[in-house]
Amino acid sequence: MKQRTLKKEFSVSGKGLHTGLQVEAVFNPAPENTGYVFKRTDVEGSPLIEAVAENVVASNRGTVIACKSQKEITVGTIEHAMAALYAAGIDNCIIELNAPELPILDGSAIVYSENIEAVGIEEQSADKEFYVVKQRIKVVDENSGSSLIVLPDDDFSIDTMIEFDSPVLPNQFASLNSMSDFKDQISGSRTFVFVREIMPLVQNNLIKGGDLDNAIVIYDKEMTQDELDKIADVAGVPHTSPDKLGYLNHKPLTHPNEPARHKLLDVIGDLALIGRPLKGRIVATRPGHTINTKLANQIRKELRYQTVQAPVYNPNMPPVMDINQIRHLLPHRYPMQLVDKVIEVGDSYIVGVKNVTSNEPFFQGHFPEEPVMPGVLQIEAMAQVGGLLVLSGVDEPERYSTYFMKIDNVKFRQKVVPGDTLIFHISFMTPLRRGCAVMKGYAFVGEKIVSEVEFMAQIIKNK
Repeated sequence: MKQRTLKKEFSVSGKGLHTGLQVEAVFNPAPENTGYVFKRTDVEGSPLIEAVAENVVASNRGTVIACKSQKEITVGTIEHAMAALYAAGIDNCIIELNAPELPILDGSAIVYSENIEAVGIEEQSADKEFYVVKQRIKVVDENSGSSLIVLPDDDFSIDTMIEFDSPVLPNQFASLNSMSDFKDQISGSRTFVFVREIMPLVQNNLIKGGDLDNAIVIYDKEMTQDELDKIADVAGVPHTSPDKLGYLNHKPLTHPNEPARHKLLDVIGDLALIGRPLKGRIVATRPGHTINTKLANQIRKELRYQTVQAPVYNPNMPPVMDINQIRHLLPHRYPMQLVDKVIEVGDSYIVGVKNVTSNEPFFQGHFPEEPVMPGVLQIEAMAQVGGLLVLSGVDEPERYSTYFMKIDNVKFRQKVVPGDTLIFHISFMTPLRRGCAVMKGYAFVGEKIVSEVEFMAQIIKNK
């Protein structure tokens, strides 16, 4: 899959939930590999703030990120817009805004989703990079009882459960099995607040822009009329005299479980801070911005340590190229044929496999008492896999051979020994020109990178 951005810009305006300021935000198309970036046009120099988990500085009633070089410059209430962009499959977007938070609008993501649909989405040339969940991940907050569990899956899906000590909103459940359902099923779900929470939030200098049109307000504990009037005055809303517990909104609930759906929306928006789409199933119990961003930060740390994930290798799946097809493309033979099969091929990348056995001839001298696969042969194996990528796209490939022209940035991270299965991921760094290919190669054993290289190769017709 390719990266995507907006076809053209769109803008939204409204008041900020916590600041009460009038805000205008412009969502712009962005170049490949930009990610989500906020631009504070109201600050001198228009600093950029990258929307990634390590830039989160607050998660109380909303997610707030800060500029790396100027921590006092922040952007808050980003989760609804992030969820809409993420669910639409948009990878790159620059959001310009003139205030320290995005507008709350109606308390949901529907306006963002509708605008994205209206302006359209443009496919870009660079490949989309996913974070593929390969084993169970669990994050727990012992104090709140919140937990997020992420399980391997072929695509993104999420189950969300919420629980409150409330006669109006006790337990609710919501799920999303396909991002294609986000706009219709999730994006219109509004944020919510309990009447009993309003005064503490106001005292903490929050929800200055909150009202009955941009949040679901839940009255679940009887109060005196004086208490209700005081809250209404502080919140800047008309006095009401509810005669029973329930929801105080002008607009009815979009779904009976709208609060749970909104919590699901928040999880998606916060996990967009990973910086790449996730393939896995999420089970969220009593989620909130703090635990959501904690999970995103944990995954970001893994990606910073190892920017490229190992390809998924299922030995039960038939190969794309077996040994006979490889021999048809490559001139190498024993003992220099160093790729056993190819398991995946795309327009700009290829994944190959080499099973390292104790019978490899180089182990006789490297080293008899401690067999280690020479690093230069790992590089040669990657070049052979890269050669298969190049030759698979030419006519009469058996009439060509692939030769090294340059090798750069070689790194060896871990020994390769008998019994290891090497997985090679090779991709073009630049388009193929005049028979010359610049490629990046990674070799994995399990989930760990054992070596990597950048190289230039040329295919030449055999005489």
